[in-house]
Amino acid sequence: MAEDNDKGLDTLKDWQRSMAFAKEICQSVLPVLPFEEKWGLVHQLRRSAQSIPANLAEGYGRYYYQDSVRFCYIARGSLEETYSHLTLAYELGYLSQEEYSHLKDEIGELRRMINGYIVFLRKSKRGAAEPGAIHTIRDEDADVDYYLDDQAS
Repeated sequence: MAEDNDKGLDTLKDWQRSMAFAKEICQSVLPVLPFEEKWGLVHQLRRSAQSIPANLAEGYGRYYYQDSVRFCYIARGSLEETYSHLTLAYELGYLSQEEYSHLKDEIGELRRMINGYIVFLRKSKRGAAEPGAIHTIRDEDADVDYYLDDQAS
């Protein structure tokens, strides 16, 4: 956890798994896509896959749990975007059924892990009592809705 700075980001299992997933996309999937997809699907897939661990890392580095949760939501959005790109690649015939099923299973596991991490962060409320916490994204015990305090009505 971020509150134990001695451990560091390397111990966060969500980040480790998402890094391995992004590496797999870059090393195994992108090279098999056709050249004409270089500036389309290849670019989008690389960007979305790399965004998953990057946003988990950014959230990990934040002190207030609200900020950490917000970056987890961004990471989860990038995961879903990656799923969409992989589904398109499969439907266009660029990926085998076996490869697509494997990647889909990995996405499901990452989704489960990120959702669990979000639940943990929301329960921990790390930094909620610190000065300035009211100026960050607030958790109003809604399902997943967040807003800035100055925009609430």
